[in-house]
Amino acid sequence: MIHAFTIQPQTYTTFEDETEQLEQCKEWGLLSEKAAKTKAFYYKAGGMNLPCGIVGFVDKMTAVIEFDNKQLHCIHPSYLKEMQAANYSQRLTAAAEDATGAEVAETEAEATAVVESPAVDNTLTGQAAEEVKAPKTKQPKEKAKKEKAPKLELPEDKVKMIATVQEFTTVPNNFSDNDDEVIIYEAVSITDPAMEIGTAWSSHSNTLKKLELEIGDTITFECKIVAKKLSKHPVPYKINNPAKLQKVTAE
Repeated sequence: MIHAFTIQPQTYTTFEDETEQLEQCKEWGLLSEKAAKTKAFYYKAGGMNLPCGIVGFVDKMTAVIEFDNKQLHCIHPSYLKEMQAANYSQRLTAAAEDATGAEVAETEAEATAVVESPAVDNTLTGQAAEEVKAPKTKQPKEKAKKEKAPKLELPEDKVKMIATVQEFTTVPNNFSDNDDEVIIYEAVSITDPAMEIGTAWSSHSNTLKKLELEIGDTITFECKIVAKKLSKHPVPYKINNPAKLQKVTAE
């Protein structure tokens, strides 16, 4: 059976292994930090309840899922997370019955504004929807703006890096009851090819916790690095799925 509703990704990144898939699902809030393996997910919309697997991503806000018939579909991770609730279908039915014609028209207009290229199924409900719908207030322009540092051309593939632990902190997770644990690094640089990054951050994953890191510790690892600012912190780059971790021993 062919699903007519699917939004096929033009290009996307597949997970290299189960470890990368697990770490990314944890980052999206689809799995708990204690999860040791992935689980079955379901796509619930239009009266359907279809089993699916998360096979990759277009970007960090666009997951790619695969149905049993091998069709691919782009979807917002928080929308997929809401679909996993046991009463999700009932909530949709109740919301549809309560909605007036004006509310439906307004929702459709807002949904159209949210969908950008690449296309992604990002119709949200509940708290996630309120965050998407909230209008952005324009801040008054400052008379004298600081010059922005030139944006680095980051490599797309995994690279070897070195970094020093600067701080352990937490940031709010609007889709979870618990805050996310993160590490902020200083003196971050790519060793091959050589490139200075400055400051970066990563999730404080179970893999990193095994190293029992302390402030001032220097580590080497392989990872993908992307331009993604840490919430409420002036840290512009994120370290994704670090592997082959090693502490650098002081001589």
